Amino acid sequence: MQGYVRAGSSQPAWLFPFIILVVLILSVLPLARLAAAGIAALANGGVSAVLADPALWSATYYTIVTAMLGTVISLVIGCAFAFVLALTDIRGKGQLSFLFVLPMMIPPQVTALAWVQMSGPSSPLLKALQIAPPLGSPQPLYSVGGIALLYGVQHAPLVYLALRAGLMALPGEGVEAARLSGASSFRVFHDIILPMSLPGVIAGAALSFVSCTGNFGIPAILGIPSSIYTLPTLIFSKFSAFTSRTFGEVALLSAIIAIISVTGLAIQDRALRGRDYRLLGFSGARATFQLGGWKYLFAPLLWLILFFMLAAPFFALLAGALVPAYGVPLTFKTISLNAFHEILFHQAVTRTAFVNSLSLAAGTATCLVLVTVLAAYALTRRRDALSRAVSSLIEIPYSLPGIVIGVCFILVFASPLPVLNVTLYGTIWIILIAYLSSFFAVSLKPLVSAFHQLDPALEEAARLSGAGFLRRLRDIIVPLIAPAAGASVIVVFLIACNELTISALLWSAGTQTLGVAIYNLDDSGSSDLASALSVLIVLMVIALMLLLELMAKRLPKGVVPWRS
Repeated sequence: MQGYVRAGSSQPAWLFPFIILVVLILSVLPLARLAAAGIAALANGGVSAVLADPALWSATYYTIVTAMLGTVISLVIGCAFAFVLALTDIRGKGQLSFLFVLPMMIPPQVTALAWVQMSGPSSPLLKALQIAPPLGSPQPLYSVGGIALLYGVQHAPLVYLALRAGLMALPGEGVEAARLSGASSFRVFHDIILPMSLPGVIAGAALSFVSCTGNFGIPAILGIPSSIYTLPTLIFSKFSAFTSRTFGEVALLSAIIAIISVTGLAIQDRALRGRDYRLLGFSGARATFQLGGWKYLFAPLLWLILFFMLAAPFFALLAGALVPAYGVPLTFKTISLNAFHEILFHQAVTRTAFVNSLSLAAGTATCLVLVTVLAAYALTRRRDALSRAVSSLIEIPYSLPGIVIGVCFILVFASPLPVLNVTLYGTIWIILIAYLSSFFAVSLKPLVSAFHQLDPALEEAARLSGAGFLRRLRDIIVPLIAPAAGASVIVVFLIACNELTISALLWSAGTQTLGVAIYNLDDSGSSDLASALSVLIVLMVIALMLLLELMAKRLPKGVVPWRS
């Protein structure tokens, strides 16, 4: 028994080395390969050619400017919703929170396409309402401001979730003491709530900035038509015009994206360093502001913002799918379901994309939950420096932009595998492995939360009774963490099914995903088909989120992000 189980521990001896091996393959190897390619490019003098390219500096400028403007917009919207929903007695908090998080779950290229259909002189919806700008007017979203606006809409939920987590833990005693001392609500908010919420605001800003930096879908739809390239879209264009120097160039470009992202996170760490934000009092005894008559202003205002963030773009997307071509006004004479019929029954490419995305999402979610159940068990039972290092390595791929992860795995699998002499490049398997790397941390989080809430006494009693690890896993551990495992599967499936950034670099003929199919349809001028496919994806996202909502009562806190 001692050879099977670590001394003084319920872990089998093989478990932690197995987790380390998985992390080395999915995290350390691709990042090391990227670093090696960058160093090789430097050694061969390729860096001078990259630095001399004006496209690099233009793309870097647009990347930073749009990311900063998008972060500001996401802060304004996300903070407003977080403060109102977490600290006031406004009605409909659950519905508002659910709907506000929805844009984060919708693929960015779908968001961009919906807003394009909602604005400009060719909008079918605006034409139907007879409020479209005159023909010949520019599309306002094909600009730096348009990209930044949609960044803000797409990533405001990240700010909301980061800030709300801190606000939900604020104790109410300090607020009540200030009120009893005669402080007004504004003074309480300004002097107590706002300073204590600063960590959440800074964390949300950093998350938003990093997400904006690596976003591919929005600048691809809005930027490329107007020759506004960010670093992710520049990398995409480099692969489209492949040369012998492409690998070295994209390695350096990916390194620049990673540096910008890490710099944003470092600024976050610097902003919080040296500050003491410990809260005294009972966490969860939240401060609540009574809105009184103001609720008749705030509630309609929040619903109005959600209407323009969600409902109006969706109706525009639906209108674009129901007309025969972009720019045709939606009327009873022009309305048609031909685009949906074409997408579902006649377009071989979209059928292939559906099969690929659903298969990749199901395969990613299933493989990861099998590994992360073991990883969560091992990491929560060990509390040493090595386990913390492994946890950090799991987080790194998810924290990096998807375009960087895509480049990493191209570099790893561009050549045939040693010994086996088999190449994965150009196959669906390279996308699957990249998904496993990128979404490992997403799958792990709900299970770690579940294991932290699990009483180890039951398993310890079974171990002392002679039950082996696999028996304890099957009869005790898995039944207790099943709800969290189910949530892990749904969340990973939801994210992987709508992914674009990684698959945009890794797909080839026959391995298109839904995100790639939408981009290609729109790029080829088939906006009605792209809109129809996008509508179906939005409906699928809503269905999966509702399923999570139904499971919420059985899940550990924090697994369903929009719930208290």
